[in-house]
Amino acid sequence: MVLRWLRAGLLRSAAVLLLLAVWETAPRAGLVDATFLPPASEVARAWWDLLGDGQLGEHTRASLTRSFGGFAIAVAIAVPLGLLIGWYRPVAAFLGPLLELFRNTAALALLPVFVLLLGIGETSKVSIVVYACVWPILLNTISAVGNADPTLVRLARSMDLSTPRLFQKVILPSAVPVIFTGIRLAGAVSILVLVAAEMIGAKAGLGYLINASQFNFAIPQMYAGIVTISAIGVAFNQVLVAIERRLSLWRVPAA
Repeated sequence: MVLRWLRAGLLRSAAVLLLLAVWETAPRAGLVDATFLPPASEVARAWWDLLGDGQLGEHTRASLTRSFGGFAIAVAIAVPLGLLIGWYRPVAAFLGPLLELFRNTAALALLPVFVLLLGIGETSKVSIVVYACVWPILLNTISAVGNADPTLVRLARSMDLSTPRLFQKVILPSAVPVIFTGIRLAGAVSILVLVAAEMIGAKAGLGYLINASQFNFAIPQMYAGIVTISAIGVAFNQVLVAIERRLSLWRVPAA
């Protein structure tokens, strides 16, 4: 059993290990300019130095506070609103044109507007994260409710389930996987959009660290910030996957 787990872990890690090996050897072999793409070991050393002097922890805390705060607000807004729009057709007909207008407007295109209206402080950064995260959650929630299995719905109605019980016992459980697809997309968006927002007028955060390192030509530190963002994104996605599995225990695995 232990050997099987080790083999599975090695198989899942093979591509990452290969990437690290190429990253380490290509600059040292002269295949790429080591000034602009330093070896992975130098980036790891820079990452450790940033961690040791407290800079990495400070910037990471600032980014996580903004990102997770905006993400949580977006979930609290988008999931109930998506359930409402998906369940009640008059609401969908009323809000449909407005949703189409705003969902096709990129969040980063509105960043100057958020800065002008809300300033360059925390409010504008959290708000742009909320705006960017709302749409994947909202649209997936609407789709999940609207595409519920009609056979299950008819069966539930034939058992004289009231509308609230039908929604609780049939619609919500069947919608969980699709809703969490939107939530996982929003989790990635919350980090990516925030990094771009932190490059404008921020004094702390991973986006600020990357931008400042580029201007100061501290290239290993810049890559250390990028690697940190990637690691946070992977860890956050795994947490969301675990929560989704917990909420989807009723599902029967396909044969």
